[in-house]
Amino acid sequence: MSCTIKRIFGFIVIFLLAGCGSRGPKGMQMGPSEVGVVTIQPQRLVLTRELPGRTAASRYADIRPQVNGLILKRAFEEGTDVKAGDLLYQIDPAQYQAAYDQAKAAVDMAEANLPAARLREERFKKLVESKAVGQQDYDNALAARLQAEAQVHASKAALEAARLNLAYTPIKAPISGRIGRSSMTEGAMVTAYQPMALATIQQLDPIFIDVPQSTSELLTLQQRASRGKLIADQTGLDKVTVIREDGSVYPLEGTLEFRDITVNQTTGSVILRIVVPNPDGLLLPGMFVRAVVKEGVIEDAILVAQPGVSRNPKGDPYVWVVTDEGKADMRMITVERAVGDKWLVSAGLVAGDRVIVEGVQRLRPGAPVTPVEAEYQKDSSGAPEAGQNNLKGS
Repeated sequence: MSCTIKRIFGFIVIFLLAGCGSRGPKGMQMGPSEVGVVTIQPQRLVLTRELPGRTAASRYADIRPQVNGLILKRAFEEGTDVKAGDLLYQIDPAQYQAAYDQAKAAVDMAEANLPAARLREERFKKLVESKAVGQQDYDNALAARLQAEAQVHASKAALEAARLNLAYTPIKAPISGRIGRSSMTEGAMVTAYQPMALATIQQLDPIFIDVPQSTSELLTLQQRASRGKLIADQTGLDKVTVIREDGSVYPLEGTLEFRDITVNQTTGSVILRIVVPNPDGLLLPGMFVRAVVKEGVIEDAILVAQPGVSRNPKGDPYVWVVTDEGKADMRMITVERAVGDKWLVSAGLVAGDRVIVEGVQRLRPGAPVTPVEAEYQKDSSGAPEAGQNNLKGS
């Protein structure tokens, strides 16, 4: 009896195994795979590029003496703000005051001799007409008058030079800004136009940010614009977001001032100058920052979630799409750059294509699939709103 039961149980197991095998992959009796898809919808995209750069003072002046002398006093506090015309240093003016007084006396002397020379020349002019004196005598009187006039002019020029030297003894701020540390103290001897600056004034509000941009990127932008895919004359494209070294966003936007016209032969890049308001002095010259520069607008950009893009052994990108017949199809595409967590696609997809972003690992061409709208599409983190597509430059 027990043997009979064992035989019956064995037949049942064999039957069940055979039934399961008939529904395996070889039998191709399994239903279509369920995949997550997103439907391509062209949208307006503001292209941006995140470029590294350094801050620089908008105005910069090295303070150097214009005359030789002894510094009597320093009239500023290091690290404070100064205004144009404020006294910074005072050079001993004694010798220059004496030179000025001497030059002024020379002018007075020359002007005192001039009337007599003019009267002598006028008298000799009348006498030579009446033949009372010779022509040589008149010529001598005329030359004396001209020399007296020239002496007046020379004395006045020397007086002006002495006045300028005296005026250079107080060293004043040429621009408004923040002054740094002083390299000289009271009692130090300085020389005119010496190599070492006494101090440096830098204007920090506004402040400049100089960032390099490669010429290859410029060519790409120009090609896009020539094909009509990139619109550059949109309001607000000159606004720049500044990211500080610690990753925080600077609260005030900058303005793209100009793009340099000379290419650096070493780096193959041009300099973009950005002007940033800096009323609180939060940005200092020499700081490393990143600038998010707006490049233009694509009105009908096609974006694909990064999990939906794969690459073949050659490195060429492709996606899986769902055909109208409900089957999986491999589609080669062309991607240009990353936009947040998506790829910007320039060729290979059109509006309405259903791209598979979930379940691509088990797909093969022509396999039937059941498309379900993926939750990924509902995530707003990759939404291409203006000014939010922060892209890192290479």
